[in-house]
This record gives sequence, C-alpha cells and structure tokens, in this order.
Amino acid sequence: MNASRIRTGLLLLLSALSASVGARECAPSIQDGWVRMPPAAMPMMAGFGRIENPCPSPITIVGVSSPAFADTSLHETRIVDGVSRMRALPELRIAPDSTATLKPGGMHLMLMQPHAPLQPGSKVAVEFALKDGGKLFGEFVVRKSGE
Repeated sequence: MNASRIRTGLLLLLSALSASVGARECAPSIQDGWVRMPPAAMPMMAGFGRIENPCPSPITIVGVSSPAFADTSLHETRIVDGVSRMRALPELRIAPDSTATLKPGGMHLMLMQPHAPLQPGSKVAVEFALKDGGKLFGEFVVRKSGE
C-alpha cells in the first residue's frame, strides 16, 4: 500500500472520529425552567423556560412527563377571533441552532395533579421525549405567582 493511500485513509478515519465526537458534544438543553404556583390550591400548574437546540439537526419533542405530576403535556395559548384558546401540541419541532420559548400566554407546560404539595424554591424534574427516541431532561424551579 502506498503512503498516499494510507494518509488518505487516516484522514478519512480522523474526520469520521471528529464528526462522531462533535455529535456527542451537541446536546439540546433546558434553560431557566420554572413552574408557576397558582395563587390558591388548584390541580394544575404551568411550566416555562427555554429549550435550546445548538445542534446542526432539528429536534422534535413528542412527549413530556414528570414524576411530580399525574399528567404533563405541552400546550399553546393563542388568540382566536379575539378569544384566548389553549390547545395541546402533539409535537414541537425546534430547528438547528434555535430556541423554543415556553412563556405565559404562549407555549407552556401543563402540569396536572401534583402528587405532593410543592413549595417555592423546590425543584421539579421534567423529561421530554424526542422523536428519535432520545430524552431531554430539565429541572424547573417552583416560583410563587407574580415572581
């Protein structure tokens, strides 16, 4: 085998290894996650924050769960014919190098029937199921309404 073919083979191998390492370093994340406590005891709460996708490929969230709640889902509030309406989002696609913002009056988590009372400052674990079979984990801090 000549030196040129060996060098080409090594370069291809190094390139493949580099791409593989880069792919492992790229990971979507949850930033500034928080849960709004209702002003009175209610069976539902809302969660907010940012889902960042710094990767070169899109991600699609197809499910949400939390051990702290009986039911967790992704919702969106929209104004339709002058009326605020909320609907479940079956999936959320986040483009490469993009962020999805969960905020009051827009996209948010619906957190139904907490298994135990939550206190301001406590943390709630949330797991996002991705279409490719992966998982994205986030930690959401509980805040009083109005904070």
